[in-house]
Amino acid sequence: MNAVFEPITGRYVTLDISGVTQRIYFEEAGQGTPVVCFHTAGSDNRQWRFILNDDELTRTHRFIAPDMPWHGKSLPPAGWQTQQYDLTTKTYMDTVLAFCDALELDRPIFAGCSMGGRIALQLALHHPDRFAGFIAIEASDFQPAWYDIDWFHRPDAPGGEMGAALISANIAPQSPEVERWNTQWLFMQSGPGVVRGDLSFYTRDDSLVGQLHRIDTAKAPVHIMVGEYDLTCTPEDARRTAEAIPGATLDVMPGIGHFPMSENPERFHPHFVSALTRMAEPGSGQ
Repeated sequence: MNAVFEPITGRYVTLDISGVTQRIYFEEAGQGTPVVCFHTAGSDNRQWRFILNDDELTRTHRFIAPDMPWHGKSLPPAGWQTQQYDLTTKTYMDTVLAFCDALELDRPIFAGCSMGGRIALQLALHHPDRFAGFIAIEASDFQPAWYDIDWFHRPDAPGGEMGAALISANIAPQSPEVERWNTQWLFMQSGPGVVRGDLSFYTRDDSLVGQLHRIDTAKAPVHIMVGEYDLTCTPEDARRTAEAIPGATLDVMPGIGHFPMSENPERFHPHFVSALTRMAEPGSGQ
């Protein structure tokens, strides 16, 4: 049997975020234009592993994918056992900016999916000068919950498996079975209360309703991507959002659900290549 080593390397960085010490794990691969890649609610940076292993893309881009605090290999802060985890827009933006500062990234491209796509829009509104462009995947101005988020942190039900059950309906039927289950597995490994805390941000704390027109795509382009089988952030939600941002572009991806980079990486690939190309088009962000 021949061993196969992947080009991905992993490291930790300890940051002060909103006055709290956080030890963050991240993986990276490639060289060239930096692209920071943020995962969905309740998951971790393994959702981006196919992009970090893509020989074509890593020849021209340096992909950097962190685990948010409380996720994956990033531990919760000291004293977590006495806290309720509720992600807020401010803490989320502070995390992204502190991480980029620590790695001394000069106007990287930001790519985020689901809650990562939502924070991409918040960053485009509040910190456009810090980034070369925004790829907002499965992103909309606001998504009220059509479910009780407290179901994801109960003593009589495993929150990670509840989260996996919820997201299973958001994966397109065309997605390969192996990656369908791998995508769900990442949710099954979620820590207690993490899915609920992320959904608090996604469905309660964070809203861009009535603010999208203030995003200046002349400073940094905004490209929204959505899977046609996404029932959480539907194509209609994404289209409404894109139309409210002057100069934003939209890509509705056929045969893809809410987790394109992990559920069907082969089908996602050409769409992501196109998105990166849009970030580098003459006049973008000027």
